[in-house]
Amino acid sequence: MELEYVTNIRRTLHENPEIGLKEHKTTALIKYELDKLGVQYDSPLNTGCIAYIEGTSQSAIAFRADIDALPIQEENDVPYRSKISGLMHACGHDGHTSMLLALIKRIKQAHEITPIRSTVYFIFQPSEESNAGANILLSSYEFRIKPEYIFGLHLQPEAEEGILLSKPGPITASATEYRYFIEGTTSHVANRHEGASAAEALTIVLNQLTHIQHYHLPGLDANIIHIGKLYAGEAINTVPSNGYLEGTIRTFKIDNLETIKLKMQQIAKYASQLTDNKITVQFSEGYPPTVNHEDAYSFMINAINKNIIQYNEIKVPYLFGEDFSFYGNFAPSCFLFLGCKNKQHITGLHTSTFDFDEKALLYGIDVMHQIFKRFEVEQ
Repeated sequence: MELEYVTNIRRTLHENPEIGLKEHKTTALIKYELDKLGVQYDSPLNTGCIAYIEGTSQSAIAFRADIDALPIQEENDVPYRSKISGLMHACGHDGHTSMLLALIKRIKQAHEITPIRSTVYFIFQPSEESNAGANILLSSYEFRIKPEYIFGLHLQPEAEEGILLSKPGPITASATEYRYFIEGTTSHVANRHEGASAAEALTIVLNQLTHIQHYHLPGLDANIIHIGKLYAGEAINTVPSNGYLEGTIRTFKIDNLETIKLKMQQIAKYASQLTDNKITVQFSEGYPPTVNHEDAYSFMINAINKNIIQYNEIKVPYLFGEDFSFYGNFAPSCFLFLGCKNKQHITGLHTSTFDFDEKALLYGIDVMHQIFKRFEVEQ
């Protein structure tokens, strides 16, 4: 029955993907299921919600699922293929949402027999893929009882189905976007010395960016300064008067991020002085690194039943960003990954062919339920 439930929910969500802060139908489905269960919820934002079951004590725990999709055209040939052109659940958020609703069903049914002691929050968070939805939600909501721990669970197609993965300390990188805007002065190629070439400035910026990791950051720290898009110029026979460069920065340490941003600003100033271009560099508000709190991680390790699920501690953090990091600034948190790879499903996250067998979700529901039950015992 539970597999049928999560399969129906997941496939309905998969057919109807919505991008960040526009998850209206997704939110309506979540609230419909909560209403059927008689579970209360708050709506601090226009999309998403925070459901809760109140306990008899002053302790609380929270679990989070993200609900948004991605601007990707699905290429899977399946009956539940996305019905929305150009949008797809390519990161497993449809699975995360389904697992959390199934967890609510389990806890609510137990609560109706024996009232739970601990209040449990179920966070259906919008806009993980953009806009730092976690930060927006936390800034807009006041918990009745502050959770002692917050846990998040994410599907991971790099691991075999049913394997749980995590690690203490940093587990995902910070993600910060940067953009260089270059304004030069055009002239005809015959009089190129009269212009200020944006292409020259762009070349200098490109060259210097590649040196930041080698010369200005600790050699043992993993950092990425990725160049994603660039261009310069207007015509084949004129000095380029404009240039543009954008990319993303991934780090595990805030100090490294600050060093990178400082050096990027200094590069802009240097290239500007050398080429007589006006150069500005802008940074978006990024996601901090996700760092598993020592206490929350230890609690998770002691809670999971290794006879039910295999646990593998990963050695190296992932270099993608995840806005679950914001919960760590609010309460002790722990982020987990659940393997969903099998012979039929082998493609990675954020690809047009990402898919998984809903049977994998049952492992995730079990893990979160085990964590909750241990929390109940200790109260």
